[in-house]
Amino acid sequence: MKIRDILQQNQVTLSFEVFPPKKEEGLLATLEAAHKIAALHPNFVSVTYGAAGTAPRFTVEVASDLQNSTGTAVLPHFTCVASTKETVDEMLGALQKHHIENIMALRGDIPQDGSQQKEFLHASDLIRYIRSTEYGQAISIGGACYPEKHPESSSKEEDLRHLKDKIDAGCDFLTTQMFFSNETFYNFLYRVRDKGIDVPILAGIMPITSRKQLGRSVQLSGTNVPDSLKAIVDRFGDDPAALKQAGIIYASNQIIDLIANGVTHIHVYSMNKPDVAEGILRNISEMLRQR
Repeated sequence: MKIRDILQQNQVTLSFEVFPPKKEEGLLATLEAAHKIAALHPNFVSVTYGAAGTAPRFTVEVASDLQNSTGTAVLPHFTCVASTKETVDEMLGALQKHHIENIMALRGDIPQDGSQQKEFLHASDLIRYIRSTEYGQAISIGGACYPEKHPESSSKEEDLRHLKDKIDAGCDFLTTQMFFSNETFYNFLYRVRDKGIDVPILAGIMPITSRKQLGRSVQLSGTNVPDSLKAIVDRFGDDPAALKQAGIIYASNQIIDLIANGVTHIHVYSMNKPDVAEGILRNISEMLRQR
């Protein structure tokens, strides 16, 4: 099912995310975790692109297995930093072969050596090219957005201009980078709508379950961390079970507040942690009965 159609329904939606293995030997464990997450009946499961810069084969394999084995709608990711038109065509051909109707088009992180292909410099370039293909005209395309602006943007205004470029190129919906303060998201939503961007926006929630995870998340995204979350990590950071429980509760409280304030599309960066996804679902299950 196309995700743009799922998001047009008048209901609260909840989606989770998994990532593919780096090597073949990790595939079975990844599929096991992904199946457990799919068994929670999310509206769809997002599958990130080639972990650590590896080939996208496992992204397609995990996504197609989930869709064909469980009937769950899937959203495989694809990045443009290392892509040419030829590799994009190959990826689209693989998705079409497996009857996958959705794709998340991203720029991706620039390699540490600074190298990247020049055919697609921005996600908007990738989206526009996908839309120009016969297959791309029929599928649903998602993009990313940054409530606190992209780390490389000089200003929030510049960031919104780039975001509008994605929509004009053919992006159907957006998913935010993680944020830990809902006020940040509400302010972003106001600015986005004021610019005439009216596509569905999924609020991206990252449950923090380890001190290392928080540090890496902040390093990659530049996301602001509220004092309340810092206190939780400081207090429980050396007790994995306690921090996991606290992180699930913190994320659940964010989601409850979002739903109460009319935000209907929630995407949880659960990665390959079925217990985290299940913990959040358990905490908000009654609120999701509106689905």
